[in-house]
Amino acid sequence: MDKQRAQEIMDSLAMIQVHYHGIPVYIEGINNETATVFPLDEMHNSQTVELQGLSE
Repeated sequence: MDKQRAQEIMDSLAMIQVHYHGIPVYIEGINNETATVFPLDEMHNSQTVELQGLSE
């Protein structure tokens, strides 16, 4: 996923499904080529991942 699309998803009021290597995640923040995300089933488990690993 590119940085602009990740930002659009973060800014959206709608819940847009995003996956990191098949795992549903929520995007918390974006930095250059990485994003801070957490799995929807483990909201306390925040991690930094590469944007290229995210997909809709």
